[in-house]
Amino acid sequence: MSMTRHAEPAVGTPPAPGPKESDGRTTQRSLALRLLARPEVGVFLGAVAVYVFFLISAPPVREGSAMANILYQSSTIGIMALPVALLMIGGEFDLSAGVAVITSALTASMLSYQLTMNAWVGVVVALLVSLGIGFFNGWMVVRTGLPSFLITLGTFLILQGVNLAVTKLVTGNVATDDISNMDGFDQAKKIFASSFEVGGVQVKITIVYWLVFAALATWVLLRTRYGNWIFAVGGNKESARAVGVPVTFTKISLFMLVGLGAWFVGMHQLFTFNTVQSGEGVGQELIYISAAVIGGCLLTGGAGSAIGPVFGAFMFGMVQQGIVYAGWNPDWFKAFLGVMLLGAVLINLWVSRTATRR
Repeated sequence: MSMTRHAEPAVGTPPAPGPKESDGRTTQRSLALRLLARPEVGVFLGAVAVYVFFLISAPPVREGSAMANILYQSSTIGIMALPVALLMIGGEFDLSAGVAVITSALTASMLSYQLTMNAWVGVVVALLVSLGIGFFNGWMVVRTGLPSFLITLGTFLILQGVNLAVTKLVTGNVATDDISNMDGFDQAKKIFASSFEVGGVQVKITIVYWLVFAALATWVLLRTRYGNWIFAVGGNKESARAVGVPVTFTKISLFMLVGLGAWFVGMHQLFTFNTVQSGEGVGQELIYISAAVIGGCLLTGGAGSAIGPVFGAFMFGMVQQGIVYAGWNPDWFKAFLGVMLLGAVLINLWVSRTATRR
């Protein structure tokens, strides 16, 4: 009798899986590279370096009152640098931003004083004028197709001449009259130029506005459809138009946002000093643009953030006041700014190349 033997199934250890092939598209970048891809990282590191430098070389900077002055100086730059940065992300420039601040302040001052009206009438009319200047710049850029550099350079020259000529014609001087005795002045001063005490240190209200505006601009860029439109028109306006982005509205509104910022800073200057020098503002537009560029906004548009220009403005304020506290010749300020700008551009270039390197 034969017995049938059934074969036992072979049991073995499955071969160890070999290394997975990757085509490079699914490779996860390290946390460091992802951080470097953020446009504000380079300027943050630069701001820390500048702060530490003056903390060591200028002992008065360590005092609370000195830091309050530095933040105040930074805020007057930073409030305007924010809309300028949004405009640059949208692919445009505004060289008239500096003199537009003075135009706004002159309008409010002369209208209130010469016509003996309530100061708030001048404030409202100045707002309309500032928005009108922004609308004009944006409309001309969209309608003509000319570079915004040329359009706003023309506006810059027009406003510079009008500021001087009209002020001399109306007041007989290069500065406006003191409006501190006008009705509504005290209320407007509380809103635009007041201060409050923190730990025995006087803090200007513009610092609060600056940080609030930065948070609002960040939310708009990252969480709203309008923010997507800004990046889209700055990257490629024709492609943006093809997918339904309102390019004309977006660009004109960005120029009007710059006008809104010019109005706000102009009102702060007016209600801080009670009078306005008609020849001021020239050159400030370069500082606003530089703060945005140092903050990571590309000159070609389509990239940037609202946080980066905050650190860029802080660097400017830190250098401007730090030189004074260190007891150095303030004539070196512009040289420092030039070095900072070139350094920031090189850092941003290195950061972008490092972030995209596999």
